[in-house]
Amino acid sequence: MSASDPTNHPRHEDPTAADSDRWLHEDPAPADYRAPRLAGAMPSDGRPADAEALAGSGNPVELLNDRPGQLDERMGVVYLEASAERVVARMPVEGNRQPMGLLHGGATIALCESVASIGSVLHAAGFGKVAVGVDVNATHHKSATSGYVTATATPIRAGRTVASHEIVVVDDAGERVCTARITCFLKAV
Repeated sequence: MSASDPTNHPRHEDPTAADSDRWLHEDPAPADYRAPRLAGAMPSDGRPADAEALAGSGNPVELLNDRPGQLDERMGVVYLEASAERVVARMPVEGNRQPMGLLHGGATIALCESVASIGSVLHAAGFGKVAVGVDVNATHHKSATSGYVTATATPIRAGRTVASHEIVVVDDAGERVCTARITCFLKAV
């Protein structure tokens, strides 16, 4: 196995090795790695915001930024607005690139799912339900290589059993990078 061989990676070790399953339980990123957060963002206390806390919060943006989920924290997502009618969040391109140096499409979709899910949770809380994502689709219009992308989720339809959001992601120049649609099932707690 040469150094340039893609199988020369710890995750491609002999599966019969005694400690081979350690890769299933270890975080592949260095322990101290966290994507850069925007200046002024509150440090995480390690507890993600849950639906009940989010719905009862007088300031959901502060709660989301103080207690982000693990993926939002790793990607450097910072919430700017959060209500049932509109959720806006910003994410750095740095730390979220694919090997070719472009913003990773999966990171963009994860950002889209985050803002739509928060909008659905805030809507569903109004009648004692929680939101669970059931569908996502997206079109990537152009690449981003630096700066930040901003995602804005607005409801297409927010009912009592389903909420669908359109998410528009733009770069620092305001140019559309991605358009997504996320549907969440609203279920009783």
